[in-house]
Amino acid sequence: MSLSSSAAAPQAVNPPAIPADEVLADLARQALQIEAQALLDLRARLEGGGAPAGAFARAVAVVLACQGRVVVMGMGKSGHVGRKIAATLASTGTPAMFVHPAEAHHGDLGMVTPGDVVLAISNSGESEELTGLLPVLKRQGVPLIAMTGKAESALARHADVVLDSAVAVEACPLNLAPTASTTAQMALGDALAVTLLDVRGFKPEDFARSHPGGSLGRRLLTHVRDVMRAGDAVPSVGPDTAFGELMREMSAKGLGAAAIVDAERRVLGIFTDGDLRRKIEAGFDLRATTAAQVMTPGPRTIGDELLAAEAVAVMEERRITTLLVVDAEGRLVGALNTNDLMRAKVI
Repeated sequence: MSLSSSAAAPQAVNPPAIPADEVLADLARQALQIEAQALLDLRARLEGGGAPAGAFARAVAVVLACQGRVVVMGMGKSGHVGRKIAATLASTGTPAMFVHPAEAHHGDLGMVTPGDVVLAISNSGESEELTGLLPVLKRQGVPLIAMTGKAESALARHADVVLDSAVAVEACPLNLAPTASTTAQMALGDALAVTLLDVRGFKPEDFARSHPGGSLGRRLLTHVRDVMRAGDAVPSVGPDTAFGELMREMSAKGLGAAAIVDAERRVLGIFTDGDLRRKIEAGFDLRATTAAQVMTPGPRTIGDELLAAEAVAVMEERRITTLLVVDAEGRLVGALNTNDLMRAKVI
């Protein structure tokens, strides 16, 4: 008998029966209700100026006094939460990093310096990887903030400040998987980060510097000089330039407009594709005209030191697609249109 024929056939596994939609939705509602209640309980503990509120205020003071970084630690699901908290702190004005407690036992503890603060997260407060680091952290004199659900735990007893993240019950039907507890940790970490942000006077411009690749960063960090056309790329002619030469300048530079400037390059006017269309529709004979005769005098201009987002606002307000850029004396230094702003992802 062949080997294949003597092997036992695999047992068929029947998938579990799927309950009705409303039953599934009810299970989801129960989980969400438990987690929502955990956050409400967390908020209630911070009311009235009691011990939790005082502990939170001390944690803020400890972080504000920190000369180094907030080193966040946590194992398992608390570690995943800790990574997010460290990222949120770092992006909102509080230098922070995550160090895995297990790796800390094998060299990464060298990342923690005497000027740092450690934020250790553990629902039980008894994680061996964390508690095993306490003697070393104490010898270094590093302030320790514990975020834990057990006020009598080893982590809490050795901490300088204890942030109470306790929950009555997990959203897990077995009351085992970290669910409501990790939600509470995440929310408490966010509360700490945004409180520090507010106390530091952190502004949208500061946030943008931490997010240069995002849309906010582009809007708040990009200036007109960063996106404008300059030098020979800017179409410009004198007021006595013949209409034919004006059109050749516009076509060669591809801006859809040309500036009319005097001998000092001060802006006198502008002529655009839209102006051309309107002149033709009105029956003008343009062949014998000059730039001064067809231009729109006194056009709206902008300085190159302003934000590109301000150029967008001007264009939208005036319903125009091209802006000339001038210096303090009104001399032409550049130009930009909506296509330039879209390429820079400002709009």
